[in-house]
Amino acid sequence: MKIENGKTPLELGYTFPAEFYPHAATWLSWPHKEASWPGKIATIFPAYAQFVKLLAEGEEVHINVADQKMEEFALSHLLNAEADLSKVIFHHFPTNDAWCRDHGPAFLINEKAAQRKALVKWKYNAWGNKYPPYDLDNEIPFHIAKYRDTPCFTPGIVMEGGSIEVNGKGTLMTTEACLLNPNRNPHLSKSQIEKYLRDYYGVENILWLKDGIVGDDTDGHIDDLTRFVNEDTVVTVVEHDKQDENYQALKENTELLSQLKLENGKSINIIELPMPAPVIFEDMRLPASYANFYIANKHVIVPTFRDLNDEKALELLQGCFPDRKVVGVDSWDLIWGLGSFHCLSQQEPF
Repeated sequence: MKIENGKTPLELGYTFPAEFYPHAATWLSWPHKEASWPGKIATIFPAYAQFVKLLAEGEEVHINVADQKMEEFALSHLLNAEADLSKVIFHHFPTNDAWCRDHGPAFLINEKAAQRKALVKWKYNAWGNKYPPYDLDNEIPFHIAKYRDTPCFTPGIVMEGGSIEVNGKGTLMTTEACLLNPNRNPHLSKSQIEKYLRDYYGVENILWLKDGIVGDDTDGHIDDLTRFVNEDTVVTVVEHDKQDENYQALKENTELLSQLKLENGKSINIIELPMPAPVIFEDMRLPASYANFYIANKHVIVPTFRDLNDEKALELLQGCFPDRKVVGVDSWDLIWGLGSFHCLSQQEPF
């Protein structure tokens, strides 16, 4: 591993591939923090193990664990799920929490470079210092860079993988609610943040939506709202109940999307994805969203919520991914941690 200084990934020709491009692997951090699922953590492992099983049907799965004891615990659940263990690689890279989308690295590709693959190690502060400590999480990209022997870029600002979405052709989408929140990078203006996005994700076209969904403690991550399903099409969540507290924000985002343009000047194809009915636990609304799906090589793994809209969401998404099988996995307990399958995973491209 070498820390890159001087030139940015953009200047060197690196880009951040879209999630629907082929993967070499998916990276995960095994859940272990009781405080993230208070009173419920024991219930999440069957769904999590099912997630790993589905991933392993099409790609390697690399899992960060604290030590041998945690590895054996994880292994017991994966055996119960009948996951293909020949595709699962454990790493004794300890973490504070499980949200690898946000504390993991951003993998970059440059087909013409001597070192084709590189990664970006952003600063991680647990969504505005909400859940300290996060020092172990903040080191994960360095461990992975060393393991993969790849160049490692260090922009030195706070950024989370769940806050951005790309189409692989030069467009990046994010939200003002998250990236302009003073609990991340208060010293940076909007235009300065855009420059970091261009320089380190290798994009040219930045699109901004507004607010996130109710219950999202990340201050409005895009991966609960709007996702690219191909280079010119997004699915975006909508709420049809005008009395629902998400109705107005989602309506504004959908209207904004209809006005935004891709890097080639074309309008975005928009497919509306329903929201489940509110999921409430201990008087708290949880950020349940079908948009928090993960696109793996063989499957699209979608959180479901024991809701009438589960099947409708799965059917809509299956229409978007004719080359993959769309699979719903129950996220009723998992969402108590305020995130689901996309929040838990980070793709490594080929």
